[in-house]
Amino acid sequence: MTSPADFQGRRVAVFGDAICDRWLSCEPQRLSREAPVMVLSHRSESLCAGGAANVARNLVALGAEVTWIGAVGADVSGREVLRLLEEEGVDTESARVVPEWITPTKTRVLASEPRRHPQQVMRIDQEPEEALSDEVRGALASALSERADSFDAVLFSDYEYGALGEEAAEVGRKLARAGTPTVLDPRREAHAFHGFSAWTPNVGELSVLSGVAEADLAHGPRLAEVAQVLLAESGCRWLLVTRGNLGMALFGEGLPEGGAAVEASGRGDVTDVCGAGDTAASVFTLGLAAGVDPALAMAMANAASGVVVRERGAAVCKPQELEEALQSSTAPVLLGSARAL
Repeated sequence: MTSPADFQGRRVAVFGDAICDRWLSCEPQRLSREAPVMVLSHRSESLCAGGAANVARNLVALGAEVTWIGAVGADVSGREVLRLLEEEGVDTESARVVPEWITPTKTRVLASEPRRHPQQVMRIDQEPEEALSDEVRGALASALSERADSFDAVLFSDYEYGALGEEAAEVGRKLARAGTPTVLDPRREAHAFHGFSAWTPNVGELSVLSGVAEADLAHGPRLAEVAQVLLAESGCRWLLVTRGNLGMALFGEGLPEGGAAVEASGRGDVTDVCGAGDTAASVFTLGLAAGVDPALAMAMANAASGVVVRERGAAVCKPQELEEALQSSTAPVLLGSARAL
C-alpha cells in the first residue's frame, strides 16, 4: 500500500473558512445560590486553529507544503489563528484580514473533577453578523487563481462563513479541467461547485445535498443510488461519503456501481469526533495529489480519522501514526452491488 512518505512535499492549497477554537478547562465546585446552575472554577484555556485552518494543520502534519487562502477579522481571534498557522509552517501570504469582521470563534467549556476525563458542558459561538463581502470573496478567488500553477491539489473547506462562492468555484473547475485535483468538503450547499474532482460530504451533509433522509442513507442500496445521482448532477469524478462508525464509502470513476467501502478504523474508543471530517478530506486530497488509487486514498483517510477521534478537539494525524493505523486497518472492498454496504 502507498506510504505516507509519498505525501512529503506535496503542495496543497486550502481555500475556506477558518475558525478559532477556544477551550476552557474548569472544575465544578457547587450549585449557585443565585440560580440553579453549576459554578465552575477556571483552570486553564487554550486556542486552536479550526475549520479550514485545521484542514491546513492536518496537511502540514503529514508533510505537505500548505497555503491557506481565507479571511479573518482584525480581532484577537483572527490574530491568533494567523499566528498558530504560521507557527506550524502554513503559508498565510494570501490570507485577508478584514476590518470590522468577526472571526468565527467557538468556545467550548470543559468540566471535570481532578483525575477525571473532562466533559463538554457548554459551547458559546461568536460569529460574524454577515458573510464575507463579494469584494473579499472575489479577492480571495483571485489570489488562488494567481498562484494556481504552484499547487498539486486544492481543498475547498466550507464552514458557511462566506469564503466560498461562484468565484472560487470557477477557479476550481479550471484547475480540475487542467488535471489538478480539486476537492470540496461541503456543508449545506455545493451545487455551484460542479465539475470538481471530488466532494467529501458526511452522511448528514449528503442528506441535505440530496434531500434524502439521513436514516435512509444508512442502507447500502439507497446510499449507492443517491451517490450515483449526485455524481451525475455534480459532474465530479468521485464522491467520498464519511459514515461515522460505519466507515467510509467511495463512488465514481473506475469503481463499480456499488462503489467501494471500508470499515471504520481504530479501536472504537472514540473521545471526540470534532475535526475528523477535516482529517478525512485532507488525507483523501493528499492521496489524489500523490497519484494514489482513490480507493486506497479513502482507506488512508479512514485510518487517519480513526487516529484523531481518540484525541480531544481538532487533532492531527502524524505520518508514524498513520503508518501504524494502516497496518491494523481493513482494506477497501469493491462492491459490484450496493447490498454489501
